[in-house]
Amino acid sequence: MGERRAADNKKAPPKAKWPVLQPKLNLQITRLKGKDLFTVQNFFTPAESKAFIKAAESAGFEHQGSLGPAKGEAYRDNDRIAVNDPALADMVWQSGLSKLLSDIKIRGKAAVGLNPNIRFYRYKVGQHFGQHIDESVDLGEGKHTVYTLLVYLSGAAKTKDKCDSNNMKDSASEPIVGGETVFYGSRNRVVAEASSLYVAPAEGMALLHIHGDKCMLHEARNVSKGIKYVFRSDVVFA
Repeated sequence: MGERRAADNKKAPPKAKWPVLQPKLNLQITRLKGKDLFTVQNFFTPAESKAFIKAAESAGFEHQGSLGPAKGEAYRDNDRIAVNDPALADMVWQSGLSKLLSDIKIRGKAAVGLNPNIRFYRYKVGQHFGQHIDESVDLGEGKHTVYTLLVYLSGAAKTKDKCDSNNMKDSASEPIVGGETVFYGSRNRVVAEASSLYVAPAEGMALLHIHGDKCMLHEARNVSKGIKYVFRSDVVFA
């Protein structure tokens, strides 16, 4: 039960004015499971994250559902924008990922950029994405995707924000409760809650996990408060 890709470019949203990203010089990887799963704190600044949300909302989201497990598809209930934007993909790649992933080799191949098929996800209260795996995409000319890249544009409350009334003006800026990305293991293993890995959304944090034949079964948990926004692409190897 993987993520459907056939409808990624079903309808092109209005041209959005994406924020200009500043280069990040001191990014660090936090490994959760070797090369298979890791995070990068502060990959987008708070200002960049909020600017992406504003641009995405201006472009307009469309609801994304699924046929459900009974029809061989993961349960899915969220809103999405999909754009084919090589310039945006290159800007995000050059802002820090290019250097950060330069030492990672997978089956003798190196990371060369991001998939220009960019997606923005919005999860409102009650929405989630059930257990699924992400497939690799063959982009031709010896290029294929190896990692899923998620950048959380909104996140859970920080200690200093808990009493800040300025952050409570609307649900888009309200801290998220729920919405964790949970990893269980490879697609062929029995789901074991006790051995799962939970990643809570944090504003500006990047999450990368290997996909294709080594993809871990994972899900996006139900959002119970606030709105979770996510930037999504894939890391291309060649």
